Amino acid sequence: MRIAAVQHDIVWEDRDANFARLAPQVGRAVGAGAELVLLTETFSTGFSMTPGIGEPEGGPSARFLAGQAAEHGVWVGGTCPEVEDGVGEMGGAGTELPYNSFVLAGPDGTVHRYRKLHPFTHAGEHERFRAGEKPTTVEVGGLRITPFICYDLRFANVFWDAAPQTDVYLVPANWPSPRRHHWQTLLQARAIENQAYVVGCNRVGTAGDGTEHVGDSRVVSPMGELLATAAGIETIVLADVDAAEVAATRDRLRFLPDRRV
Repeated sequence: MRIAAVQHDIVWEDRDANFARLAPQVGRAVGAGAELVLLTETFSTGFSMTPGIGEPEGGPSARFLAGQAAEHGVWVGGTCPEVEDGVGEMGGAGTELPYNSFVLAGPDGTVHRYRKLHPFTHAGEHERFRAGEKPTTVEVGGLRITPFICYDLRFANVFWDAAPQTDVYLVPANWPSPRRHHWQTLLQARAIENQAYVVGCNRVGTAGDGTEHVGDSRVVSPMGELLATAAGIETIVLADVDAAEVAATRDRLRFLPDRRV
């Protein structure tokens, strides 16, 4: 399967503007052969802590992903702030904090969700977002795909726990420039130690709170090799991934069975 990571800027707290900017980029990724297109963390709003930024589950951001998936006949994913019960913050009626929710939409209308396990307390995410409860693994086109979100990357144990049933980890992010070396290193580490592909999709540009991002999106092989990379501009990172390569790597180098828990 060919996977595309769309490395993009985000218009702060303006969903419609982001939908308009991202639709052509999804189209270009599909035109390059992508069967799964990954957008960044909080692709439609930026990493905003503004009260009321949450939307109902299945709200405008999820509908955008589903619409793109249906239009192009591919899988499309990214994260957005969603309130589980459908009573979102957007209209001011709900009091429940949203999840940072990864939504993966399929061409047939199928939708899968993963909710970020580790809110980023350093930036106050734990005060504005609820923590998820468990990882989610989805089979897409013969690949077992497990999404995590940004700060989750620092917690190796959740990647380890998911490894036996995972061929590809997806990691959308709003990872800041000052810690770009951490992002690059951890993506490769998670691939090497779990012998699986890792697709990191990070934003570029300056967020509404002044945080700078330089992208560094990349696809890492089960052996830790960089299959595709990008620097600090809007672009599309493409790579072919194969479940058979994961199986062959794990058969050739039988590291996972030696783990002690």
